[in-house]
Amino acid sequence: MKKFLILIFCIFTFSANTMEKKTTFDKELFNKALSDGKVVVVSSWIKYCSSCASQMKVLDKAKNQFDNIEYFTFNVTNKEIAKLFNVQYQTTLLIFKDDKEIYRSIGETTKDLIYKAIQSSI
Repeated sequence: MKKFLILIFCIFTFSANTMEKKTTFDKELFNKALSDGKVVVVSSWIKYCSSCASQMKVLDKAKNQFDNIEYFTFNVTNKEIAKLFNVQYQTTLLIFKDDKEIYRSIGETTKDLIYKAIQSSI
């Protein structure tokens, strides 16, 4: 019985950290957002990464709270996109404004710090 409960616990814990992740990055849309004067947030993820899921949850909430910002995500195993942004690690967060990168963090999942970075870019 104890092994069964541990198995159930592991399944629920694993499921909670594997929220749906998909690549939304598109170079044309990224460039258009920058040329339109928007702040652009880009985050990288990899399958089964719990810190990636945590960061994505914060960014999903931020989408509803900050106007005139475009959000893009990409799987860090996509070498073309990773090379474009010089990203080597999952859970990398980038913020762009006026055609240049103004913020970069690796592994940041704290709502307060992510929101502060976004607010300072507006």
